[in-house]
Amino acid sequence: MNIITAFTAIAIVGCGAAVAADPPAAPSATPVKHASLKVCNKQADAKKLAGPARAQFVKDCRSGKSS
Repeated sequence: MNIITAFTAIAIVGCGAAVAADPPAAPSATPVKHASLKVCNKQADAKKLAGPARAQFVKDCRSGKSS
């Protein structure tokens, strides 16, 4: 009975050490930054865009296309 308890304790401690040893995932080397909706809307306001032209501008702005 003591042997089973000892092996169980060793297994639990070993699993905990294995989980703790995993390094965290590294972030991507070059994160892609897209303009926020707020920034794109301010730019559209500055250009006095409305309707479909505004919607297209904001869509292109958010995707990173320059116009």
